[in-house]
Amino acid sequence: MSDEGAARSMRGDANRARPSSNPAPAESRVRIVVADDEASARSGLATLLRQEGFEVVLAEDGVSGLARVQETAPDVLVTDLRMPGMDGIELLRKAREAHPDLIVVLVTAFAEVETAVRAMQEGAEHYLTKPLQIDELVLVIRRALERRSLKHEATELRARLKDRLRFDAIIGSSPALQEIFNVIEQVAPSRASVLITGESGTGKELVAQAIHEHSPRAASPFVKLHCAALAETILESELFGHEKGAFTGAVGRREGRFKQADGGTLFLDEIGEISPAIQVKLLRFLQERAFERVGGNETLKVDVRIIAATNRDLAGEVAAGRFREDLYYRLNVVNIEVPPLRARPSDLLPLANHFLQRFARENGKRIDAFSDDAIERITNYRWPGNVRELENVIERAVVMCDGPVLTAKHLPAGVGAVARGAVRIPGSTLDEIERHVILSTLEACGGRTTAAAQMLDISVRKIQYKLHEYGVTLHRSMSAPKEQKD
Repeated sequence: MSDEGAARSMRGDANRARPSSNPAPAESRVRIVVADDEASARSGLATLLRQEGFEVVLAEDGVSGLARVQETAPDVLVTDLRMPGMDGIELLRKAREAHPDLIVVLVTAFAEVETAVRAMQEGAEHYLTKPLQIDELVLVIRRALERRSLKHEATELRARLKDRLRFDAIIGSSPALQEIFNVIEQVAPSRASVLITGESGTGKELVAQAIHEHSPRAASPFVKLHCAALAETILESELFGHEKGAFTGAVGRREGRFKQADGGTLFLDEIGEISPAIQVKLLRFLQERAFERVGGNETLKVDVRIIAATNRDLAGEVAAGRFREDLYYRLNVVNIEVPPLRARPSDLLPLANHFLQRFARENGKRIDAFSDDAIERITNYRWPGNVRELENVIERAVVMCDGPVLTAKHLPAGVGAVARGAVRIPGSTLDEIERHVILSTLEACGGRTTAAAQMLDISVRKIQYKLHEYGVTLHRSMSAPKEQKD
């Protein structure tokens, strides 16, 4: 610094070195570049800032200050205004071009309003005059760091919210999926239990995850448990935890999934497989939000939302006496039925392309598209294993593919084999295509003409007329409608 009085003031502050009453935490050390052409003032300021817990890098002029900024990527730049070669304003401008988030504080012995305004227009955080008060400088720096941190958090939260609202994990735009998205948005903010039903491989877990991610519990744990994969004694311990010595091998206390999910969501997959004894304990939790560890007497209370899933007909299980009716109603506050892949054919190719891109990337391959014969095979197949089967088939095909286009030869032999009477596009008449669409949709809807009419956007009367025309007798089941014999 060129002003001798300011330099003496800085040296005086350095001689009064004292422990800081509010040092920066060691785990969040803030790096500051100090640029000043006056050596004693530069070193005096460095001493005081280090006593406040900051990491300090020194520069003897504007040119070296810019070099230190580029080398060290600091959080803060404190620079004198008047320096030979490159003044503080030019240093401010060039440093912020390289690091837009850099906090810059200018100091000078000359209090000039015009210069202060210019500095603020260039992006300076503050403009301080000499003799410089170290407490004022530290306050300016810490407030600027806090504002920057809040800005970054807000930006991150907005990005997370945008991602959550896109349902990126669930691929498809069919009317059936759009309806599920609407239900997710309605039910997610509530505390209600949700029962997700549908065939294996349809994506029930993804729906559960989406509900959690859209809920106020999104920042808390999403804990999963596959109930069918565990024996009853192990399942009980997994759910509720156990005390030391509760059973052979229980060498210490273990917290169960309910405790792990406290404040968040517990997803119980294949809930229809749990035993009557576990049903009783789960019912008690849903009624009282309380439980005990296996082998323990302490009653624990947690705040957990239950989302359950099953591929079974739980209402039928209740009627057969294999599933408790009271538990069924507790779980089934809101029901979401995930349709099979064959019931949403418009989602088939978008899903296949999604898996193609994903597995090509994971395997380090460049595969641009499916060939026409591969598309025909994929769209002709009924996918009894649903999305999970499609995912596995595409992964295998990507591994086998040796060029930029995935062809039919890369698909398993059983996928898309054309059965007798099947529709070929091109090659079939419009009447044949219409017949295939109506009968396939009815099959997917379990023979329910109202549901099929809604899916096809036609009247129930037209479906009934077409069935009479085709000579088809409608069976209300998930199997294909049977044609009348001659």
